[in-house]
Amino acid sequence: MDTSHDDTPAIPFQAIIEQSLAGIYIMQDEQFVYSNATWAGIVGYTPEELTGMTLKQLVAPDMYETVLHRYYQRLHGEVQSMRFHTRGVHRDGHIVDIEIHGSRMMFRGRPAVGGVGIDISERLRRDEELRRSREQLQQLTAYTSEKLEEQRLTFARDVHDVLGGMLTALKMDVTRIARRAETAEQQALTQEALGLTQNIIETVKAISESLRPSALDHAGLAVAMAHDLQQFSARFGVRHTLGGDDAPLRLPARRAIAVYRVFNEGLTNIARHAQARQVDVTLGEQDGCFVMTLRDDGRGFEPSTRDGGSLGLLSMTERARAVGGALAIDSAPGRGTTLVLRVPLL
Repeated sequence: MDTSHDDTPAIPFQAIIEQSLAGIYIMQDEQFVYSNATWAGIVGYTPEELTGMTLKQLVAPDMYETVLHRYYQRLHGEVQSMRFHTRGVHRDGHIVDIEIHGSRMMFRGRPAVGGVGIDISERLRRDEELRRSREQLQQLTAYTSEKLEEQRLTFARDVHDVLGGMLTALKMDVTRIARRAETAEQQALTQEALGLTQNIIETVKAISESLRPSALDHAGLAVAMAHDLQQFSARFGVRHTLGGDDAPLRLPARRAIAVYRVFNEGLTNIARHAQARQVDVTLGEQDGCFVMTLRDDGRGFEPSTRDGGSLGLLSMTERARAVGGALAIDSAPGRGTTLVLRVPLL
């Protein structure tokens, strides 16, 4: 690079460089020999003050050796260009996060390192806030799901035990009345009452099962899923298979419930959107994880373009994450959808 004979280096396009919103600098002998106002301002100096200052003065102590090594890698031609994040020390002592993109160059007839830097402190702060917000949202989602499951269990027990018990007692009373009915009209009325009472009892049982399947607590996950698949096929005319390990797969209650809800939501999505003719479910164990595969031969979709209408998929993903698991979605238009849920056994 050409230079003038005075102390001020002649920089091509210097007017543009001086007005640049990005910091621009040149270093030789571990010192800054040029910087525009933006670069100097990042660490709280003027360009004149910064000239002659060293890396050791401006780089955070815990980053100095790393930055120095990268400086000499470029200076000696081991790496022509490098982009990295470092931390500088501002004039007032606070730490500034800086993204650097520097390259080897010739300046005043000798090798130098020139580069561009931007202050990313605010961006990193926003990224950290976003990360914390996501963590809090995931924690809130997990907490909400857990509380909802507790309420489901409570409602299911109350509906089954309390309301179911009351209806059973009512049925017994109507039965006794029926035995004492003397006229045909009385007998007809009591039979209608018995039929209505029995229908209500069946409805209450169905509500209780929808809130919390009894098979899930008493017979295990696989039995509960088999029961739901049978009902699914009968209701929507979709064939199904359920395969996998013959040995019963046991999961802690919280994880078993999460798996069941993901499975149930998957069936709901198939019924609403897939237009499938066949559903295949496989249960198994792999690398210390319970693995459920739910596959349909429906119309599929493009996962990368799913929008706010895919709250079911979002719900399933969050349920899996809440118990330390993961949900993988493989789909494409015209070739169906496959969900693979992995949940730690322990």
